[in-house]
Amino acid sequence: MSVVIVGGNECMQRNYLDVCRQFRCKAKIFPKMERNMQNFGTPDLLILFTGTCSHKLVRCALSKIDENRTRVARSHSASLSALRAIMGEHFGG
Repeated sequence: MSVVIVGGNECMQRNYLDVCRQFRCKAKIFPKMERNMQNFGTPDLLILFTGTCSHKLVRCALSKIDENRTRVARSHSASLSALRAIMGEHFGG
């Protein structure tokens, strides 16, 4: 399973990766707009932390996914407990 996280806090990237690994998922994290955002492919889940990213970043991320193959989860909070709740909802655990 693969996960792409858009938004969140830069200092929390390592913690986000650890939570995703607990659910046996590979993760790519984009806390801010980057050039290599085109390369995140077709993840199983796209997580948008809307409280910490711009509208432009959300639109860019949503335009890159295949809507038939990727589920989208939105959370205003970028906390680890919010991430665990989203991962538990989509991947069990």
